[in-house]
Amino acid sequence: MNENVEMSLMEYEENLNKQFNRFIDELMLIRVGRANPKLIENIKVDYYGTKAPINQTANIIVQDARMLVVSPWDNSTLKAIKTGIEAANMGVSVSDDGKIIRVNFPMLTEERRREYTKDAKKLLEESKIAMRNFRRDCLDVFKTMKKNAEISEDELASLEKDVQKTLDGFTEKADRACEKKIAEIMEV
Repeated sequence: MNENVEMSLMEYEENLNKQFNRFIDELMLIRVGRANPKLIENIKVDYYGTKAPINQTANIIVQDARMLVVSPWDNSTLKAIKTGIEAANMGVSVSDDGKIIRVNFPMLTEERRREYTKDAKKLLEESKIAMRNFRRDCLDVFKTMKKNAEISEDELASLEKDVQKTLDGFTEKADRACEKKIAEIMEV
């Protein structure tokens, strides 16, 4: 196989993998009624004059199914962390006792669960669009190679099938991940 073809296929698969991982990370941020440190760990807070994610300024511990406990490494940052969580407008209640911050996640209503389900489906569709764009770009490279007589018509047809098969595998994994997340969201 042509070296340029191999490079293009590797880059294509790498791009699909990155997109899939990005999709999974975004899916993790959708609330399911349970406390999950990922929901707040990347909220930026004022930390000695710079914006830093909470997970770089404090420990985040799951106390129970609906509560996170945030323990700042420096008590002088407690107010900034609390303000940052409140400003994220996540529908959580935030309280502190001067040493730690408690983030309470209320039970999700049926309506809210349906909204989160729509969010998950929207993320899935956006991810699939990005993956299809990678497929198009890869196929364009192969069509150019065919035009320049670097590969034959048969090789192009074979590569198109391989590219589609790879895409199908990633979209199937994304579909399964989304279905699992929706089942989690709708679980009462």
